Amino acid sequence: MQNFIQAYSWINIRFLLEGLWVTVEVSVVSIIASFIIGSVLGVLRYVKIKYLSAVVGFVVDIIRNLPLILIIFFTYFGLPHLGFKPGIIFAAILAMTIFESAMLAEIIRSGILAVDYGQMEGARANGMSYVQALWHIVFPQAIKKTIPTIVSQFISLIKDTSLATIIVLPELLNHAQIIYGQNSAYILPMFLMIAVMYFIICYTLSILSRVLDKKLA
Repeated sequence: MQNFIQAYSWINIRFLLEGLWVTVEVSVVSIIASFIIGSVLGVLRYVKIKYLSAVVGFVVDIIRNLPLILIIFFTYFGLPHLGFKPGIIFAAILAMTIFESAMLAEIIRSGILAVDYGQMEGARANGMSYVQALWHIVFPQAIKKTIPTIVSQFISLIKDTSLATIIVLPELLNHAQIIYGQNSAYILPMFLMIAVMYFIICYTLSILSRVLDKKLA
């Protein structure tokens, strides 16, 4: 019990919160960027533009089948050899965005395919162009259908930020490692606190997903 009391001193908690802020910062930026890029890629895969859709599909399939940690290594250690040296936080955001964009592209493409094609035909019959019908009628319905899956993917992204500790990203797990590296008796208290922090964030997102799903049903 003494170890827990000492481990949860205000200095340590504040240090963990600083790491949590970096985790949230990286996650939020990656979520926004990957949703935008993933939506574009998903639509491009769906519309079947000659050559372009095939190339996009090929690239997305490659990225989806690579481990995220390999992409993190590439953005931080590989890009400098190509003349671009990103900072740690930017490299983590870039890696997360690349990986999640590919995952979301497939989710959104599947969501569009799940929308009854009669919706497109009805919109076209009412005078909409193909692009207008896709943007105003089909795409919103696809997003509604895939909200639970998209949010689950975002939850995975938040947890996957811990992989960036391999490039010394000053996120939650990295700060916890620094704390228990100074005193091995703090290992269990730190892991328990990390679990609580991740649970609060991820469970909040899952609740939000259910609320949105009911409202948009």
